Amino acid sequence: MTAADERQPSPLPVKLSAEEAALARTAQQALLAAPASARGASITIECDDASQPAIQLPPQALPFIAQMLGFMGERRHVVISSMSQELSTFAAARYLNVSRPFVIKEIEAGRLKHRMVGTHRRIDFHDLQVYEMQMKERREELLQAMADELDDLGIAY
Repeated sequence: MTAADERQPSPLPVKLSAEEAALARTAQQALLAAPASARGASITIECDDASQPAIQLPPQALPFIAQMLGFMGERRHVVISSMSQELSTFAAARYLNVSRPFVIKEIEAGRLKHRMVGTHRRIDFHDLQVYEMQMKERREELLQAMADELDDLGIAY
């Protein structure tokens, strides 16, 4: 593994108790329920015990924070990355949780965009996210087709 691969996005290890996960879900729902007109010029976050100073956040950060709270509430891992970041095939495989040869096969089949840097393949993180979403949609379509076929055959699943 190269030093560049070590800087690639990786899941943030956040382990929440059931109570903390419920708190994250409640906070997400509260943020999503707040109307945009009530958000003002900034959002203030304060600690209950005043042990830390209050911090000001731009209202544009709320959808991102709400999404992160949702993931935390589901106890999922989160990867944060710049949209312009390029990944090696190794880092892309780690992100997708697949093998490096699988990523190379997808590139060679034309299903995953890349560019060559010398002899190395580089994958734009945005393109990797688009690929991941397309694969999820395709998987869901296939699973639905299988479920429909089982229903047509009268087989309970």
